[in-house]
Amino acid sequence: MLTITDLKPVIYANVTAALTEDVGSGDITALLICETEQATARVISRESAVISGTAWVDEVFRQVDPNMQIQWQIKDGDQVKPDQVLFTAKGSARSLLTAERCALNFLQTLSGTATISQHYADKVASTSVRLLDTRKTIPGLRMAQKYAVTCGGCYNHRIGLYDAFLIKENHIMACGGIKQAIETAQKTAPGKKVEVEVETLAQLQQALDAHADIIMLDNFAPEELREAVAINKALANSAQAKLEASGNITDDTLLNIAQTGVDYISIGALTKHCRAIDLSMRLI
Repeated sequence: MLTITDLKPVIYANVTAALTEDVGSGDITALLICETEQATARVISRESAVISGTAWVDEVFRQVDPNMQIQWQIKDGDQVKPDQVLFTAKGSARSLLTAERCALNFLQTLSGTATISQHYADKVASTSVRLLDTRKTIPGLRMAQKYAVTCGGCYNHRIGLYDAFLIKENHIMACGGIKQAIETAQKTAPGKKVEVEVETLAQLQQALDAHADIIMLDNFAPEELREAVAINKALANSAQAKLEASGNITDDTLLNIAQTGVDYISIGALTKHCRAIDLSMRLI
């Protein structure tokens, strides 16, 4: 699982890029305020949400003005209600207003990701399935969004193209078949997880015979998923693969799919369909 300690370099880079984009050569509107003016600001959520992104907010204020004082009343993973205070910030009025938009952008976007993740996680809480994110993330914010997914009670699939194999139909065609693709992957990077996408029960058997670690069952109907689970369970433990359902997962179909016995369900909507949470900052 991703931790804030692991993500410190990512957080620094995310914030640096965001401030460069927003502040540029300087905040000219902030110059309207007296340089010595001090202020306190309060940030609230205008709606129910699961919070994620506090470390990004802290880094924004640190980079804008290391003398800013931030006092959090919540932590990542907390569920909040409308009008609940999230944090207060105290210091230079100029710095507060310069940092405001970048700080809230990170917090509202990552909290949106955490909130939709919690929405899906709650729907399958009665099962043992793990819901996984995908690589369908906002460019430049992959690690941040994947962290937010875990704040909402879901799990991470591979981070990128480098840490695990995911062999899809075009890879299979280019390699000459499922068996050839899996064997080549195992030789290319021993120790890396090998996952292969299949579209039929016949392809599932080929993937099992080639000893794939994970098999993605693409757009299988629930009855086909149950049959796939039964085929897998009939094998010796050492020959079994983890099974992942994927494709057109919706609120209406999720629980039924989870109840088929698959190990994982991957959902692109966790990161690509998130809606930013409505937040507000006011000087007090």
